[in-house]
Amino acid sequence: MDAFYASVEQLDAPELKGKPLAVGGSSKRGVVAAASYEARKYGVRSAMPSVTAARLCPDLIFVKARFERYREVSQQIREIFHDYTDLVEPLSLDEAYLDVTTNKLNYPSATIIAYDIRRRIYQTTGLTASAGISINKFVAKVASDYNKPNGQKTILPEEVLEFLEQLEIRKFHGIGKVTAAKMYEHGIFKGADLKKKSKEFLAQHYGKSGLYYYDIVRGIHRSQVKPDRIRKSLGAERTFSDNISSEIFMMERLDQIATEIEKRLAKNDVAGKTVTLKIKYSDFKMQTRSKTLTSHINKKKDILTIAQELVRQEPFRESVRLLGLSLSNLNTEVNESQEPVEVQLEFNF
Repeated sequence: MDAFYASVEQLDAPELKGKPLAVGGSSKRGVVAAASYEARKYGVRSAMPSVTAARLCPDLIFVKARFERYREVSQQIREIFHDYTDLVEPLSLDEAYLDVTTNKLNYPSATIIAYDIRRRIYQTTGLTASAGISINKFVAKVASDYNKPNGQKTILPEEVLEFLEQLEIRKFHGIGKVTAAKMYEHGIFKGADLKKKSKEFLAQHYGKSGLYYYDIVRGIHRSQVKPDRIRKSLGAERTFSDNISSEIFMMERLDQIATEIEKRLAKNDVAGKTVTLKIKYSDFKMQTRSKTLTSHINKKKDILTIAQELVRQEPFRESVRLLGLSLSNLNTEVNESQEPVEVQLEFNF
């Protein structure tokens, strides 16, 4: 989907259309969850501190996230996907992989299917979507970002290698800013440069990821579309407008987070064995503390008991700006029709 959260807000409030918009908190500790394309022209991006976004775009309008509404629209879109194929692997509320090698409507072309899906999404929701079509998940993912917004790109089998050779390394899905900077130091600026490096060189400098890079630049990505992906974790976190150092205040915040997690565990009928406490200190350094139990839990009181143990495990070395809890080692008896559990929420106040 194109700027999904922001686009939903502009859809529901027409007076916001055409204006620079950010979904997220506007406080000094707020974070941008999504930005409209009007805001992106000023350099506003998701995960950017709200104060930075406001500085880049003085006319930026902040709206609070409405996840229930986003899930409602996402479900409408997912139902459209399943009219074409049952091989749908959701990545998030606004993105999914579809395997249409065999499709329910017997369309001869994946390009036509993508166009039709985008047409129906707009017809049903009033929102635009972009698509990438190719021989595997990696190339299709790269292609999906190529003609955004409201566009699509098909990379035919015979075009894949040349396309990847000409692709800037920073546009390779899975290569972030840090890795791209390291590759620049090794003289790797495009796919063609990456392709010249031996498997041994890439493994030496990039570990297991190096072997992955060796394959993808050659158009090799064996990952199948998995409609039954195993959910891995469920978590929530809160960023505070003022740093806190009192254990009493920390437990109050963790109580609120545990309440949210319990609701989502119940909604998805899952439980987990490992509780992880996430701490971000005032100097922005991160720390996690975990405990794994012998049986699954899904009740707030049990989660909170472990959280308290983790808080008291060792003294906090600085005041705290963010606390988070997550539950992993989930049982896998999940109904596929329910919303994905691999979710990380962030609240700012």
